[in-house]
Order: sequence, then C-alpha cells, then structure tokens
Amino acid sequence: MDNPIRLHWLDPRDPRQPFPPAHLAMREPNGLLAIGGDLSTPRLLNAYAQGIFPWYNADEPILWWCPDPRAVLPPEQLHVSRSLARRIRRRDVEIRFDSAFDAVLAGCAAPRQGTRGTWLGADMQRAYRQLFAEGHAHCIEVWRDDRLIGGLYGVAIGQMFYGESMFSAETDASKLALYWLCLHLRAWGYVLLDCQVYSPHLGSLGAVELPRDLFLERARPAAQRAGHPGRWKFDPTVAE
Repeated sequence: MDNPIRLHWLDPRDPRQPFPPAHLAMREPNGLLAIGGDLSTPRLLNAYAQGIFPWYNADEPILWWCPDPRAVLPPEQLHVSRSLARRIRRRDVEIRFDSAFDAVLAGCAAPRQGTRGTWLGADMQRAYRQLFAEGHAHCIEVWRDDRLIGGLYGVAIGQMFYGESMFSAETDASKLALYWLCLHLRAWGYVLLDCQVYSPHLGSLGAVELPRDLFLERARPAAQRAGHPGRWKFDPTVAE
C-alpha cells in the first residue's frame, strides 16, 4: 500500500521557515504544497521567490500552491486582438500605475457574476497592502473621467512579475491594463508574467503552460536579478 500524501504544515511563529520542495506538491488538487503559516511579508516574499503563492477561501487555513503545469505570459508574447488594438488606438482612458492600490484590491475582491464571496479576504488584502507599502506589490489602473474602470495587481520579485488578479467594470478594461503592464515589463527586462493557472481567456491573450520544473528553472534565477525599484510610474513612450 502506498504511503499517504501528507501536507507540510507551516509554523505561524516562524515566518522564515523554509517551504518544502515543489516536487512534493499534490497532484490533486493540483499544486497544493503546504498549509498554515502566516501572510507576513518575509514569508510571502520567500514564497513568491520560489514560485509559490497563497490561495484559499476565508473559511479555510492558509493554503500554499505551486501547480504543474504553470501558466505564464512572456511579456513580448501578449496577443493583441483586432478589437483590443482598436480600443488601444482610441486613447479614451487614462492609465496610472500604483496610485490606487486599495481601490484595485477592492475591485478584484468584489464577487463576480455567478459566484458568491471571494477568495481575496480581509487577511489577504491586508497582506498585499503591506507588500505594496514596502514596494513589492504593484497595480495598473484604467481610469475614465476619474472613475476606476479596471485594473490588475501582482507582486514583483527581481525580474519576475507574479500576477494575482484583475477586474473590469467596462469591456476590455483589464485587457488594457495587461497590455500596458506587458509593455513596461518588456522595457524593463522582466522575464515572465506569472498567471498561475491556465484558462482559455488567458490563452487568448498569449499565455502558455510550462512544466513546473521549466517554470522554476526560469523564474527562480529571474527573481534574484535586479528589478524595477520603487513605486512604478506609467510611461506612454514604451509603446513607441
């Protein structure tokens, strides 16, 4: 009889506790690696630097994941459809970086149509606000007439950007945020935009799946390189 799979428990009193090797993650559910711990900045930075991220519902303990395969979007491979290209050319919105992180979090946390509740609970929001305050998390915002209509946020470690969530209050708003993010990441030399888990929607934008070993082979060295420090600022010339 095979030995049962046991999840690795993390001690909430030790935020610098090492994570188990990624190959020990469960196959079902895909990528579940550890449970427990806390959402302190040291633990989150340690996790992201190793390609691990938290994802859990408010009524669950903290769950840590490293799925196989991994969905990624190389910044230079973003697919711009004809309709999105037309929307970009209209220049009828304003793009801002890092000016309304709390509002972007709230937009991403709002329940989606056909669902109840959100995985982005109060504890998660506090943790990402702290990452933002310390310069590790960033947001891309789409505004119309001083009204936030879409955006996304994620965590930057070295030359890796770990995308977390996006939202749209108008058609294509989150795609516009993704377009401008990819242009900046490409200009700054970032290696990959991590999308975590593949979906047909992400695939239509150019995301692909990499075997976990290959993803980690590319992501971990990139996370050790110098990234783009400080608060991010929108630069329209990256499109030229």
